[in-house]
Amino acid sequence: MQEGQGAPAALLAAPSDSERGLSWPAPPAPSPFLAPGSPGSPGSPAPRRGAVRASFPQKLAEALSSQYALNVFVAGLLFLLAWAVHASGVGKRDLLCFLTALMLLQLLWMLWYVRRSAAHRRLIRPKDTYAGARWLRGSVTLFAVITIILGCLKIGYFIGFSECLSATEGVFPVTHAVHTLLQVYFLWGHSKDIIQSFKTLERFGVIHSVFTNLLLWANSVLNESKHQLNEHKERLITLGFGNITIVLDDHTPPCNCTPPTLCPAISHGMYYLYPFNIEYQILASTMLYVLWKNIGRKVDSHQLRKMQFRLHGVLLGSALGLTALAATIGVVVVYLIQIGCSKTKSEAALIMFYLYAIILLMLMGAAGLVGIRIYRIDEQSLDESKNPARKLDADLLVGTASGSWFISWGSILAILCAESRPPYTWYNLPYSILAVVEKYIQNLFIIESIHREPGKLSEDIRTLRVVTVYNGNATSLPFSCLKNGPTAGDLAPQASEMPPVANGNTHLREVGGGKEKEDKSWEGAPGPACQSCFLQGNAQRRVLRNIAAFLFLCNISLWIPPAFGCRPEYDNGLEEIVFGFEPWIIVVNLAMPFSIFYRMHAAASLFEVYCKI
Repeated sequence: MQEGQGAPAALLAAPSDSERGLSWPAPPAPSPFLAPGSPGSPGSPAPRRGAVRASFPQKLAEALSSQYALNVFVAGLLFLLAWAVHASGVGKRDLLCFLTALMLLQLLWMLWYVRRSAAHRRLIRPKDTYAGARWLRGSVTLFAVITIILGCLKIGYFIGFSECLSATEGVFPVTHAVHTLLQVYFLWGHSKDIIQSFKTLERFGVIHSVFTNLLLWANSVLNESKHQLNEHKERLITLGFGNITIVLDDHTPPCNCTPPTLCPAISHGMYYLYPFNIEYQILASTMLYVLWKNIGRKVDSHQLRKMQFRLHGVLLGSALGLTALAATIGVVVVYLIQIGCSKTKSEAALIMFYLYAIILLMLMGAAGLVGIRIYRIDEQSLDESKNPARKLDADLLVGTASGSWFISWGSILAILCAESRPPYTWYNLPYSILAVVEKYIQNLFIIESIHREPGKLSEDIRTLRVVTVYNGNATSLPFSCLKNGPTAGDLAPQASEMPPVANGNTHLREVGGGKEKEDKSWEGAPGPACQSCFLQGNAQRRVLRNIAAFLFLCNISLWIPPAFGCRPEYDNGLEEIVFGFEPWIIVVNLAMPFSIFYRMHAAASLFEVYCKI
């Protein structure tokens, strides 16, 4: 067979550069007119098939690791459920053994990862600039310190009741303390990592860590809910609700504590620290989840602008927020003192709480609407780049808000369908409606804020360039436009290099006798330039920062009451009569942890929004 007549091209060996000389033509460059999918083009199907083959093992590893973690989570939830309902053959010892084994397995993986990272510390590794913000790691550290203090109290409780408690109740808090210390160190050093090697093994290790923390969170929620439910049942007994079956779920060990005064004090102190432990576990799991989503991800060229925390210009928002925080502390103290003492005092405490919450939710809703309106007027572009941390923030806001919405709609339905309604329950109706509306508005404001591009130039800067080209300098601009930040000054030197025709508007300079003739039509109306300058100036940023500061403090204020035992959903009584005691208690116990976490997560997101504005 002769060459060129049916011989495959791949079998024809091309000569080298030295053999080619001047007589052998160079291989032709790919034509720029070839379509991406045509043979010989840079985007031919062969590389795409290779890319699909390369990404397939990653997708398979992601599916395998997620299914493994879900099975571990379901098994842990069954252990928790068996202990909660006093299933025969399954006790607290079995649950603690399971959780301890999960923590030890995570400890081994974290030690291996830290050791391997230290061995390759000279290598340049990609980082996700959005993940693991410094303030977020600081919050995790603060909650971790309180979690370790809680572990010390549990160790003291075990020592007091050591005669009748299993050894697992002493091993568990020690293991949890070591786990907490190493995990905080791991999050500080590696939460921004984008893992590109050992990706299959790392996916299993990271997702195992995520669901281990989620199970520890569920265990803390169950312990705290049992304590709150016992207190609620004691208040119902005091108020004389005879039509509700009440059985106290007391888990006091069947032996005497030595010394006798130590164990009751420790027992009461532990439940005041559980809210911080709950927040630590859920924050750690979210940071680890972002690390899992970043495994094998391509790094975007866009880098996050360094955010700065500034207190200048937020006096009004901070003053209103601190006032709300002080009022919250006072309301919680009075509520906890008055509730359960007598029927009259309990009703007065409920009315006081509802009035306080109605006023605060109305102010928060109004502030959120003002912020959304400012964003609607502003025409700044949105950052639509892929960002696992930002997407998780938005999903958590909407997902955890559903817990509060579930309770609120249950209260609304109970009020509308009840046969008899005590007077204080009518305050619950506007409170429940506002709880739904306020979260809806606040979610819109936060999601809009976190998708804004902080580093992009707005329309007033582009207009400033045209005005500078037209006048030759920036002295004729309004003073309000010039004082809007360093962006105007930064762009002024660049404007002198632009041509005298910009943005489709012709402004010609006619130099005669050293004077320039200016177009008189420019002086007639301010046009969009000054409007844009007014809408996107320092005044707008100052208003948005005040709104973010006010909402941040208000969310912390609304986190305090349910976290420390002020729960009118328990003490109202009307929902329990309409739905039944056990169904309503189940609803509250399932939805309340998400409602509490929503407030803390919203506060964290608003802090990020404040630093970004």
